[in-house]
Amino acid sequence: MRILNSFTEGIRIAVRALMNNKLRAFLTTLCIIIGITMVTIVDAVTTGMDESFDNSMAMLGQNVVYIEKWPWADNSKDWWEIIGRKEMELSYVDFLEERSQLASNVAAGTQRNVSVRFKENIIENVGLNGATSNYLEIQGLDIERGRMFTEGEERSAKKVAVLGQSTVTNLFEEADPLGKVIRLGGQKFTLIGVLTKQGNFLGMGDSDNRVIVPISAYGQIYGLRRGIQIGVKFPDEKAAEDGEYEIEGLMRQVRNLEANEENDFAINKPQILEEQLGGMKSGLYMGGFVLVGLSLLIGGIGIMNIMFVSVRERTKEVGIRKAVGAKPWEILVQFLIEAVVICVLGGIIGVVLAWLATLGIDKIFTARMNVGVVAFAFVLCTFVGVLFGLIPAYKAAKSDPIESLRFE
Repeated sequence: MRILNSFTEGIRIAVRALMNNKLRAFLTTLCIIIGITMVTIVDAVTTGMDESFDNSMAMLGQNVVYIEKWPWADNSKDWWEIIGRKEMELSYVDFLEERSQLASNVAAGTQRNVSVRFKENIIENVGLNGATSNYLEIQGLDIERGRMFTEGEERSAKKVAVLGQSTVTNLFEEADPLGKVIRLGGQKFTLIGVLTKQGNFLGMGDSDNRVIVPISAYGQIYGLRRGIQIGVKFPDEKAAEDGEYEIEGLMRQVRNLEANEENDFAINKPQILEEQLGGMKSGLYMGGFVLVGLSLLIGGIGIMNIMFVSVRERTKEVGIRKAVGAKPWEILVQFLIEAVVICVLGGIIGVVLAWLATLGIDKIFTARMNVGVVAFAFVLCTFVGVLFGLIPAYKAAKSDPIESLRFE
């Protein structure tokens, strides 16, 4: 019971001391606030990056490689070497379908931003995808309402379109969009389907702000001289590993490359983006935690200094408490609690600031606060308070009560 009373009394005295020196307490906790805010924000951003990345990789499809002119990864080649490459051709799709023993599906697509109009409603910067009829199977996309265009509609360059959720909402609001006629590129297209909601790609572009039309109809308006991407899907992970080499050989064949010539195309896969994200996260963690460590170190030293000042200012109070029977460990606990309370208050302010910052960041790209990290932040605050408050508290506990009572 005495131990509990001592802790309660220690908290009461600590809070009273802090209330009497609000500005000093705030300035002391400033670095703690910065450190806790940083550690919480860094984790919120990286947690959001993981969530966004998982969703984005699902949009690229499972066991899929993409054949393009430009590589996704940083490349040792100069950009002028890559820009000089031949463009992908739509005929490669049939070539790969006929000769690949491992691929289960081959599709092509190309994209540009356009304005889309329905009656008086106009949306700018909508992603227009010209695609083959099996494009959705490659990327793992689904139709929520209506249907995808058929191979026959693709061959005949039928003016039909499938829209993403954001485009439908902005154009039609509450009206049923199926069967409606929209205008894009100066041409009329009949809406036959609506995609399921996808969300943002890597926390940036809105993947639901899109229109998909037959690649042949796209070509009639904009041409197919550049920007074609070929997607090759495999039935499983093992087939995808072996199939990458098969596709590379077939592409070298269709591009008429000699044995001593380098590839003039890129084979891209989601794992490339995963490696890049891993590097970004490592850099973010390293930079964030270096700043956190410095902030907590500076904050801890500040707390130690202010506790030395507090011990000196309350020397007579310590002497009186000892004179009326307070044990050295009770004095130690009193000042340790004061140091911990300062740190925990800084932690509370830091978490609140991090929460507000996360709300703002989440409007730009995905950010999620982790309850476990918030709990860790408070444990960290307690540890810093005990670590840096121990020496001043020990000094107070070991002080001579007679000398303390004489102190002026």
